[in-house]
Amino acid sequence: MKIGLTYVKGAVPGYENFGHLPTDLVKSNGLVNGNKAHEELDALIIPGGTIVESESIKRDSDLAKEIYSMNKEGKPIVGICSGFQLLANQTDVGRKSPIPIIKEGLGLLDVDFSPLISTDQVEGEIVGDSFLTRNIEGPVTGFHCHTYGDIKGEAKPLIYSELKKINYGNKREKHLSGVVSDNGNIVGTVIHRIFDNNPQVVENFLQFIDADEDDRTSILERNRECVRNINREIGIDTNVEIRIPGKNCLTKDLKKQEGKLPTCLIIGSTGSDSGKTFMTTGLAGILREKGLNVGLIKIGPDIRDIVPGLYLTNGYMEDYGSIKISNLGWCQLPDVLESLKNSNYDVVLIEGVMSVFTGMLNRKIPYSGAEIARAGNIPMILTTGVNKGGIESAAIDITAHAKKLKDFGINIKGIVLNKVYDMDIFESVKGYIQSETGIEDVIAIPKVKLEERGATPEVEIKFEDFAIKAYETMNENFDINLIRYIEEKPSFDRYLDYDEILDIYNK
Repeated sequence: MKIGLTYVKGAVPGYENFGHLPTDLVKSNGLVNGNKAHEELDALIIPGGTIVESESIKRDSDLAKEIYSMNKEGKPIVGICSGFQLLANQTDVGRKSPIPIIKEGLGLLDVDFSPLISTDQVEGEIVGDSFLTRNIEGPVTGFHCHTYGDIKGEAKPLIYSELKKINYGNKREKHLSGVVSDNGNIVGTVIHRIFDNNPQVVENFLQFIDADEDDRTSILERNRECVRNINREIGIDTNVEIRIPGKNCLTKDLKKQEGKLPTCLIIGSTGSDSGKTFMTTGLAGILREKGLNVGLIKIGPDIRDIVPGLYLTNGYMEDYGSIKISNLGWCQLPDVLESLKNSNYDVVLIEGVMSVFTGMLNRKIPYSGAEIARAGNIPMILTTGVNKGGIESAAIDITAHAKKLKDFGINIKGIVLNKVYDMDIFESVKGYIQSETGIEDVIAIPKVKLEERGATPEVEIKFEDFAIKAYETMNENFDINLIRYIEEKPSFDRYLDYDEILDIYNK
């Protein structure tokens, strides 16, 4: 038996394991093993990502025709998040636009999507019947990671999720998170890991396609090969092959030792719109291309920021992929570090939140990236964007940030000025930054032509454009040896109390 996994630009096929069900990758030409997908496949899973924004599967495309044919034959199709949006009528991706920006879906599920942000770990209440949810008692679990998650329409409701945080506000509400088609063979849900977290969902899927024991054994074997194929390159159809581990000094130096913590690095900044996501994404791609296993974690709840990096690494969104600050996020720092000790990651990049100091004087502990860095003994690369106040102002700003971070005992491995528009001016301020901070590695990342994201990741982006541009830019301008020579490993000490923080802050 063959279960397809859609493998097109903008998709994130490694983001979850899909119950180890996929056996074959289905590319944009709609072919599997040289034959039409609907003739080869018994079922299809369409993953999340930016498939709709990227317009990777238009209604008149070869792959869309195969999806329509599979539906006509009654074969099961499951769309998750962006895959669900693809199966819907349309998605309004214009969260920051005064008018809707409509992306057309395939119209196989009678719902429309509009902006609603959620990055919660959730429990989903099953309210309807489907081949996927049959005989399940109690809720299904997983997580949301979407910007356009408000679902309305006439399709049969299947799942409602209990959300704790909506559009950056603490607000508990139940929202529709899954539907089923009238003929019952298509299910769409915005719950990631619905297969991985819920064994009965996998069992139901296998029963629906009448998989016997031999079929199940074959599916698992073919799934391993499918995963190997995904991990032959960074991203999708980039032709940037992942090297064999151990063939270069960088890989040897950074390779994780069993039972030890991997090399960890925080990408911190002086504020939003500094290029943290761009840097994190690019570095993730560089390190993965060199054969290293790269983990990605976000400080705070907004895991959407690390998804472009996971697009390049074809990496898994871990349960500990979000470090809690106060009550915001998924997992406490000590638990994150314990999980990393038992992981197979060689390098873990941790993207900060806003400025490293934002929230520090809130009496809730911890509430800033600086507190996380200090408590976990995690070194940092500090970056700032020069696009608002100019290079001269950015140099003074980042110098002040670096000196105060040093007061808190945080090890800064390098300073990056991002979006640099004039290299002569950068060279003029570089010496000032070095002499004032004592940090020799001061790096310029040039301004690139890329659609502006702003302070929050709601501006429509296409992973295949953003991620590859980040990889290329960082590869050309950043000395990766800066990470190679990191010697310290994370270890949780304790959080400073409010009075201790205030004393150092006012030093």
